[in-house]
Amino acid sequence: MSAMSWLLAAAIPVALAVDRTFGEPPARAHPVVGMGRWLSLFGERLCAMPPASAFFGGALAWCAGAVLVGAIAVAIEHLVIVGLSPWLGGWRLALAAVLLGLALKPLLAWRMLRDEVFAVEDALGRSLDEGRERLSRLVSRDTRQLSATEVRETAIETLAENLNDSVIAPLFWFSIAGLPGAAVYRFANTADAMWGYRGRWEWAGKWAARADDLLSWVPARLTGLAMIATRPALLPALRREARRTPSPNGGWPMGAMALRLDRVLSKPGHYQLNPTGAAVTPSDIPKARGIAARTLLALALLATWSAAVMRGALAGGFA
Repeated sequence: MSAMSWLLAAAIPVALAVDRTFGEPPARAHPVVGMGRWLSLFGERLCAMPPASAFFGGALAWCAGAVLVGAIAVAIEHLVIVGLSPWLGGWRLALAAVLLGLALKPLLAWRMLRDEVFAVEDALGRSLDEGRERLSRLVSRDTRQLSATEVRETAIETLAENLNDSVIAPLFWFSIAGLPGAAVYRFANTADAMWGYRGRWEWAGKWAARADDLLSWVPARLTGLAMIATRPALLPALRREARRTPSPNGGWPMGAMALRLDRVLSKPGHYQLNPTGAAVTPSDIPKARGIAARTLLALALLATWSAAVMRGALAGGFA
């Protein structure tokens, strides 16, 4: 493995180690918060426009934001890889890997996701109302009428879906396109979370929703398949369950989690995954976390290898 390949591959475990140790950076320095501020500049104005204007305005604002985010990421990666390349070797190579990993870390959020899902179960242990309130920090749906079982189902669904959106997909795009790939993906996912709704957002957020669907298509399927990798007989059932959700992607990780746990996971009035499974119990939260952690480990190793081979080959001219 060349020095450049090592640098690109090493950035992934560095980012995951920093995430595990320190969690999220302060909001004032968090790039995803900055992406949200950019999107907030346009959202309400777009919703007030006629449908065609809202659609084209939303697409233009999205593209401008993606170009800006991508350009910043290109500059950072260029500074680390090209700026330091004349001195790469020994401890300087390790320093470059740490710097690139630090830049990658804010674009993924495993520790926060894991901790927030556990916080829902802790809150439920105190009262149903506290559990509902804690869950409302994780999801956009109305949680006020959910039963305790439905709160746990939603928490597990969130863990599975956001394992892809907040961790696996950024690593996938980093392995393919480096820091700019991870950054543009996170921008797309943030835009979908803020704009990708029906109702008054139907036209303003349509471009953002479709862009996120496209960029999440492969990672979501990898996440679902990795979850059932030790149970390949579940593949036909996973294909069936993945079609039950309105999202073209969310059903893959959520359906895989439902099958691995052999539990029903549902969104009342919208879908029910693995309807023949048993009801979720408190012990299923740690089980789900264990499945998610093993899935992350397997796909992080795959992304590390991919970054070394693919990105290393592309960046070879700088080594």
